Amino acid sequence: MNNIINSNYLLKQARKGGYAIPAFNFHNLETVQVILDTAKYLESPVILAGTPGTYKYGGSRELVHMVNAAAHERGMQVVLHLDHHHDMEDIKHKVKLGIRSAMIDGSALALEENIAITREAVQFCHAYGCSVEAEIGQLVGQEDDLIVDSVLDPYTDPEDALKLVELTDVDSLAIAIGTAHGMYKEEPKLDFDRLAKIAAMVDIPLVLHGASGVCSADVQRCIDLGIAKVNVATELKIAFAEELKEAFRKAPDANDPRFYNELPKAAMAKVVQDKILMCRSEGKL
Repeated sequence: MNNIINSNYLLKQARKGGYAIPAFNFHNLETVQVILDTAKYLESPVILAGTPGTYKYGGSRELVHMVNAAAHERGMQVVLHLDHHHDMEDIKHKVKLGIRSAMIDGSALALEENIAITREAVQFCHAYGCSVEAEIGQLVGQEDDLIVDSVLDPYTDPEDALKLVELTDVDSLAIAIGTAHGMYKEEPKLDFDRLAKIAAMVDIPLVLHGASGVCSADVQRCIDLGIAKVNVATELKIAFAEELKEAFRKAPDANDPRFYNELPKAAMAKVVQDKILMCRSEGKL
């Protein structure tokens, strides 16, 4: 049985209902189990997002089977998402393996090039029942192996966003309103007016990348203004890593991951719970 679905229905319902679907970046079995167990407990829809580096690390076919099996065991349907993918042949390969949600990231390209590659992704993915997320406006920071130190304009132009949506038939759109990938050295200043303008012009679900470290009040204001998907990655990694370091400080001779991973998993579960509550997606399954 296939328990992997696309994101269309979930994101449309979220935008109508005034909440957002949390999208958590996963890296291994432990991350998948923690995210799905916590989402099931809170009755929240959830998206498992993997970067190109994650799929390379775990093996695309193996990760698809692992996520599908984990969702099946829990009686859940889950969106398995291609996060920040740039290469069309890579996207096609993974969609053919059974992934039904893909992000084509043309944000570093000129607008016309971004439109062209997004249109190509939509035409291919829709034939397989795969939803497509595009991005317009580039975020600084590190995402997977890509490090962006600076961009000419870190904000999405509303007119450009409208043009891309109208010319591509894309399903959701990631926008830049002042967030960044990774953790923040100082509190980010989000452009809520820009978000409101884009949401008024574009009738598809909007996506907020770089939510790790953004205060809940600001994220919820973004949701109120039209954000329907919120991406979280760095906070999960930090929670796991810090607790794992502490476990080895306390027991430097520990050698059984079945035991030393338990507290790091609990730390991740706390982050997942907090983000689900922040997104107001609990009870929405």
